[in-house]
Amino acid sequence: MTDMEAIALFKCLADKSRLHILKSLAAEDMYVERLAERLGLTAPTVSFHLKKLAEAGAVRSYKTQYYTMYALCSDVFMTRMIDILREESEEAEQQEQRDRQYRQKVLDSFIVYGRLKSIPAQRKKKRIVLEEICRSFQKGRIYTEKEVNLIIADFHDDFCTLRRDMISERLMERDQRGYWLTEE
Repeated sequence: MTDMEAIALFKCLADKSRLHILKSLAAEDMYVERLAERLGLTAPTVSFHLKKLAEAGAVRSYKTQYYTMYALCSDVFMTRMIDILREESEEAEQQEQRDRQYRQKVLDSFIVYGRLKSIPAQRKKKRIVLEEICRSFQKGRIYTEKEVNLIIADFHDDFCTLRRDMISERLMERDQRGYWLTEE
């Protein structure tokens, strides 16, 4: 289900009359006049709501003898909310582009000629800077504390704070053997 389809469906579900129509159709297929009688609405009002529900993919119509019957599209309602949220957004590329631009802006603000001007106070910005420093380490290699300090010192003199922050942000791990990048 695309973002626009989900929005259209949720808008339809936000109307009390449409929700009652869907509840009635969940029990059995019905024609406009029967729904109007059952819900205490006029036939034109029910037709209007059915049109909106059909556009959202919530109901379908079919002909039998003299009547146009309406039925619930139950497969639409079998979709879990989490599946809708996990669906790739049409704007995902734009979001990624904005993220890359923000990241570059932070790096440009704090790193000049390969050196860190200051340690960002804001956690989000600090994380970006720490991730950039982590690019100087090799994945899968275990470093001694002295090696870690030397690499970090190339960026900033306060290597102890940065090393501790890299551990607390789970960008690096350590034990008695040494330090290494986490597997992410």
